[in-house]
Amino acid sequence: MEQKTLGATWIWYPGDFEIWLGNIMNSRRTERGTFFPPFWKMDSHYVTVEFSRQIDLKENETITIKAEGRYNVKLDGSLIFGQPTAVTIPAGHHKINIKVWNQATPPTIFVDGKTIKSDSSWLVTNEDKEWIDESGKASDTSTSVYMNAGYWNFNSPDALPSHFSLPTKQEKPVSCEQVDGGTLYDFDRETFGYLTFKGVKGNGTIHIYYGESAEEATDPDHCETLDKLAVADSTVTDLTTGSIIKDERLHNSKAFRYVFIKTEGTVDAGEVGMLYEYLPEEERGTFKCNDELINKMWQTGVYTLQLTAREFFIDGIKRDRWTWSGDASQSYLMNYYLFFDSPTVKRTMRQLRGKDPITSHINTIMDYTFYWLISVGDYYLYTGDTAFVREIYPRMKSLMDYCISRTDKEGMMQGLAGDWVFVDWSPEKMDKHGELSFEQILFCRSLEAMATCAHINDDETAAEEYQAKAKKLRKAIPTLFWDDSRKALIHNIVDGKKSDAITRYSNIFAILFDYLDHQKQEEIAKSVLHNDSIMRITTPYMRFYEMEAMCKLGEQSQVLKEMKDYWGGMLSHGATTFWEAYDAKIDADAGGKAPLRDHLCMYGRPYGKSLCHAWGASPIYLLGKYFIGVKPTKPGYSAWEARPELGTLDWMEGNVPTPNGKIHIYVDKNTIKVNADEGEGTLIFSSNGEPKANHGAITSTPDGHYKLTIEPNIDYEISYNK
Repeated sequence: MEQKTLGATWIWYPGDFEIWLGNIMNSRRTERGTFFPPFWKMDSHYVTVEFSRQIDLKENETITIKAEGRYNVKLDGSLIFGQPTAVTIPAGHHKINIKVWNQATPPTIFVDGKTIKSDSSWLVTNEDKEWIDESGKASDTSTSVYMNAGYWNFNSPDALPSHFSLPTKQEKPVSCEQVDGGTLYDFDRETFGYLTFKGVKGNGTIHIYYGESAEEATDPDHCETLDKLAVADSTVTDLTTGSIIKDERLHNSKAFRYVFIKTEGTVDAGEVGMLYEYLPEEERGTFKCNDELINKMWQTGVYTLQLTAREFFIDGIKRDRWTWSGDASQSYLMNYYLFFDSPTVKRTMRQLRGKDPITSHINTIMDYTFYWLISVGDYYLYTGDTAFVREIYPRMKSLMDYCISRTDKEGMMQGLAGDWVFVDWSPEKMDKHGELSFEQILFCRSLEAMATCAHINDDETAAEEYQAKAKKLRKAIPTLFWDDSRKALIHNIVDGKKSDAITRYSNIFAILFDYLDHQKQEEIAKSVLHNDSIMRITTPYMRFYEMEAMCKLGEQSQVLKEMKDYWGGMLSHGATTFWEAYDAKIDADAGGKAPLRDHLCMYGRPYGKSLCHAWGASPIYLLGKYFIGVKPTKPGYSAWEARPELGTLDWMEGNVPTPNGKIHIYVDKNTIKVNADEGEGTLIFSSNGEPKANHGAITSTPDGHYKLTIEPNIDYEISYNK
């Protein structure tokens, strides 16, 4: 978590540290011991950055300077000899400039004095455009683009940003057994970190096979990840990286529950353990109810998100370990109901966006570009952080310009050469050519997010243009894609010809974004959401949105049932984290429960499926937003709404985190209790009889509900009849 500090902190060009760190993290992936980097454009940090600050001093002040890189210092335009580590600045008004060059890692500085301290108020630029003409006159630098410096948690001069690593703690396996000429270690649940070996002896080779399941670990020919160590007179060399192990731990972190170890020669692997690697997070969101299976879903979702929240919000911890925008956008939403960790959201957004020029969509996926743009708007709603929106807006704008430049004559997006139109992993073949209704809905929402962010940046001309495009597209979507005979949006239009296909995706998002009237939404519920002839969704990725659409239509009781069938289905197989995909049909075809091995195949590989995937943690968001029922209605929870819905539950209670506190709600069939730390809330609920409250005045709404204004720091108790 990012800590606010009144002292000095290391600063850099905004986004540069995240891009550099992301390059390192995204390049840790291996495929059975082979290096496997991302296939999209990887940007780099600016190698020269100027840091500047204008100051007014009442008395002389000495500052100390540390930098990562070679640097020079100017005071009031005059260079100071060498690379001074301390500078005394006389009383009065001055301007200090520090220019840092570093090819290897992002240029950063740490400045500390009595009143002068490096923080986000410093301005930075990657090109100051200053040159001297033949007369000795300095050039005009007014076209230089200055931004507020970036920072994180490096609040000590010795805490070098380039030395960052996540904390670790020692853990041991809970059991080990001899299997097929080797030893199988069980660490009790899915985990992530560095395998450790203590007391290695002899000469030979240690073969290490990792598995999220025992089946995977004990299948050396097909497990997704492995390592190999060479031991010579107790000197251990990691053959995956080619480096000597000096600290008894492997240099490559891995995801696993089971580790299968085989040895050759006279090697004794000694004591096997691990260093669990984690991002320190505070569980600020809570949920508990009378149904223990739902409680277990919440806790499993929490642990899944803990494991996939690392330097950034990543997809799965075993295979890719990359930042994928579609996965991350769901992690952000879950995070708002669990950690409310804004810094990790911002780090991930900066890393995903990278830099100009744009040569392809984010992760090369068209829909992932749209999710990124939409997620900035969501971030602003939940946090009210205008500073970040102002920082990221130029890169939002250039990304949207890229999208608009690729629209067709109808103003819609189609997959062009080099574009990956993803949508979802589907159990049946899906046509992704032409104008997909799903993509137009995401594009329209992106334009609306752009209009909001343009207003924040006082870019009113652009705001009007984005809003006009969104309005035109929003009108065109039902006109072009709605099939009145089938009461649904069709899947796509190819070369002007409308498809006969109906898929769930666009229909789900049309409900979520209110792009269709209430009658059409109700028709979609019958014709699509509850129609078994429409292609099923088998990933938690899209079940997330499908369940949300059903909740939005008030179908919480049905959602609880489907959550128990779907996420409960994974738990019935002993899942300790939620998977990348689960197909209940596999169990149904087996007469109730198939062997776990039947669920592990994906991408044509027997263990290709990730058993700890960020998008699997959906219950956190669904339970927080649609059962506890809390959401912001104005940026940063300055105003919020609570619509608690029990569904088939007898009682529930939980905390929903806000930027500066929490909202606590308890609900049973006769009582609602609410307490909030901030913002003005509106409690909306239904009752069969006249409700009563210990504070405030309950009023009725035109649609037959009741509402009560909730002020901060008051304990409200409402008696009602469910």
